[in-house]
Amino acid sequence: MAFEKARKRMVETQIARRGVRDEKILAAIQSIPREAFVAAQLEKSAYQDRPLPIGEGQTISQPYIVAAMIHAAQLLPDDRVLDVGAGSGYAAAVMSKLARRVFAVERLEALTAAASARCRALGYDNVALKTADGSLGWPEEAPFDAILVAAGVPEPPEALKRQLKIGGRLIVPVGQADEQRLIRIRRTGEDEFQEDDLGGVRFVPLIGAQGWPDLGES
Repeated sequence: MAFEKARKRMVETQIARRGVRDEKILAAIQSIPREAFVAAQLEKSAYQDRPLPIGEGQTISQPYIVAAMIHAAQLLPDDRVLDVGAGSGYAAAVMSKLARRVFAVERLEALTAAASARCRALGYDNVALKTADGSLGWPEEAPFDAILVAAGVPEPPEALKRQLKIGGRLIVPVGQADEQRLIRIRRTGEDEFQEDDLGGVRFVPLIGAQGWPDLGES
């Protein structure tokens, strides 16, 4: 009951009050137990409006940012969505309530395994996860109606742009490693793309062939 009250308060004060008022998105977030996507010792902090560590040097994004990115993606019930940088699996779980299929890519095997286990346990059967370089997308399942990237890149990955359907939307943080602008890219033709700047954000870097190099590699 305490978590349910905290979740309701989060939706009302952190998300709806800050401008995301789409009832379907709010209902989807209300239905997902965010405490299940963080470590046991952080459960009491699950509904605070801030990122939380999930291990492997990664974080679960603050609730408002998750909601804002999903809102920007303009998801429809029959959409096929790619979630890049799946992390704990929380955003994929929310989107599973809004789209037909969610394909989620995570670079770190330990996080993929944990996210897969959570989604299975909670019954989110329309979510598929795999460990791979997220900057290269999931070519075998393309094209997608929407792609959401939960890590920053120096430039929008060409692979992701090319995996959009015509009319598809790519939501991606673009900029320096420690600060970015959230960009929505809409594919309007075979070689035509329209960009909108949605404001400043701060994400961990997306490591990959079309992202940032892994400075830990020898």
